[in-house]
Amino acid sequence: MRPFTLGRQNLSGLIRIGKVLIFCLLIVVEIVVAVNNRGLYLTGFNALWVIIPAEVALATENAVKMWALKEFKHKIACYVIDVLLLLVLTYFTTGALISTLYIVILTEFYISQEKLSGSIAMGVCSVVLFLVVFAVSNALKGQEVDVGSLVAGAFNDLIILVLHFFVVNFTIQIYRKNIEITRALDELNETNEKLVKANAELRTVTALEERQRIAKDIHDTAGHSLTTVIMQTEAAKLVIDTDPEDAKRKLFAANLQAKHALEELRESVHLLSGTDVKPTLKEALERIIHESSDGTDITIRSDIDDIALCDAKTRFVCNSLKEGISNGLRHGGATAFWFEFKKKDHSLRFLLSDNGKGADLSAMKEGFGLSGMHRRAESLGGSVWFETEKDEGFEIHILLPADAEN
Repeated sequence: MRPFTLGRQNLSGLIRIGKVLIFCLLIVVEIVVAVNNRGLYLTGFNALWVIIPAEVALATENAVKMWALKEFKHKIACYVIDVLLLLVLTYFTTGALISTLYIVILTEFYISQEKLSGSIAMGVCSVVLFLVVFAVSNALKGQEVDVGSLVAGAFNDLIILVLHFFVVNFTIQIYRKNIEITRALDELNETNEKLVKANAELRTVTALEERQRIAKDIHDTAGHSLTTVIMQTEAAKLVIDTDPEDAKRKLFAANLQAKHALEELRESVHLLSGTDVKPTLKEALERIIHESSDGTDITIRSDIDDIALCDAKTRFVCNSLKEGISNGLRHGGATAFWFEFKKKDHSLRFLLSDNGKGADLSAMKEGFGLSGMHRRAESLGGSVWFETEKDEGFEIHILLPADAEN
């Protein structure tokens, strides 16, 4: 639940109301001081002839200080005038309620200060000035000035000044901390809203990137396989009468490529629909082998470790196996394969060997599939190399770093 806080928009309004109340209190105290000293005569004349002009000057000067002057440096002269007028009122009155005038003036200073250090300095100075003013007033009246008796006589007023300092500044600090909390909560809510919006945008971008990746996979794998199927069936049609065995091999290869394409499309559909039906890597590799050899004369033997890999490496290993079998059938005329996928120390070793016609390695040109295999292995921190000789089959070697174990 959000704590009770006062908004920043109320700060200036509260300060204005506080200044009005302080000024009204100043006027009331001045009236009471004048009434209490109406019968006081000093040096042969009524003290009100000095008290009233001094109080009018004090009220006027404080009105200017509160509403006309904004910066502290411009108010310094006003505080000096305050001290002089309070000295006059202390001398020409009985001294009662003078501490109340101090409190009123100090309250305006405290609420105008942003730093507590300034209020502390003013509070100490006000206590010292209060004692100095009373000492000067007593000296002007011809009374003996004694520090002990001066402090004892003003003890109650000093206690009030100290209590006033703590109560007012404690209240002001609580209020300002409340304002800071409000500001922090507002900024936190604004940041949270931005994070929610950014998270929604990130989910949208991530979904779009995933769809683009799936579309690229479909284009690179299923699309390539379907194109190969069409080419192989067209080639089989051309030689079906003159070389039925060659046509049969081409149809077998086309059938294998079609199965690969179908599997790729199924995986893409699962990804798009959000269905989590991920087999283990070993199961995925064994399924590729089974689909490649099912219903054909192709023999594929294997030795596969049950290894857990990240999605990127899993896709790469599976696609490399598909690509290797497909190339062995299409280009090498292979009828048997040996596949091995093992983990040794911190490395993964991939080997696919066939009994095809092989090639002259120095003259061999890598096609789209093999060159893509190189790039993908390097991006995963691994390497790919091929071993082949004419009429001696073809081998694909892949070395990958194993995933870190938790």
